[in-house]
Amino acid sequence: MSLSDSIRQRLSVLAPSHLDIHDDSAAHAGHAGARDGSHFDVVIVSTAFAGKTRIQRQRMVYEALGDLMQQGIHALAMRTFTPDEF
Repeated sequence: MSLSDSIRQRLSVLAPSHLDIHDDSAAHAGHAGARDGSHFDVVIVSTAFAGKTRIQRQRMVYEALGDLMQQGIHALAMRTFTPDEF
């Protein structure tokens, strides 16, 4: 299973209505730390984010990803939305 697939599988606990995962690793080749993991940009839309602050939403994503943040993901840019915001 690819790292993108693992991310998709883990984020499914948030029941996203939209999930876009882009691997930006190639754009960071040669940068310090890039060899230790991949760079991803994620857009996730979920009703689970309703009433939550941006920080709370990010924590939810980090919690769902769990150990992938230490094993494989070097950097993660995320945009989190409710369906109404998206």
